[in-house]
Amino acid sequence: MPDDAATGTVSGDAAEGALAFLTEMTPDLRGAAIVGPGGAVLAASGDSDRWGEDVVALFAVADRAGGEPVEQVHIGAEQGEVFALRHAGLAIIAVTERFPLASLTFFDMRSLLRDLVAEKPLAAFPLPEDGKNDQRRAGGDD
Repeated sequence: MPDDAATGTVSGDAAEGALAFLTEMTPDLRGAAIVGPGGAVLAASGDSDRWGEDVVALFAVADRAGGEPVEQVHIGAEQGEVFALRHAGLAIIAVTERFPLASLTFFDMRSLLRDLVAEKPLAAFPLPEDGKNDQRRAGGDD
């Protein structure tokens, strides 16, 4: 599942803030989760138990297919797309509508995981009382 390079513990509050930030930045997002070592769900939209099981299964299949651990997975289907990425013991998965910009989606996900690992999330992902993040990517609808 997540790679074995876990460097520390990420709090549920930090993961929730990061997930809220991703939701705000990604208008095509249908659902997402941040998963820690062993499939422990740190933050998720919807049923957190199901996210953990599915992320573990997705990476297990991807690892077996290539014969070695993969860093990221991208699945495109007619109904939408799945992006999964792991870094330093954490994994993030996002399900989007069809045709998001894959490179930007992975960039945003990778940045969130790096900031969580670096223990910068509370400063990086503040949520104002109105639920909108002032750091939202320019050009989005508020």
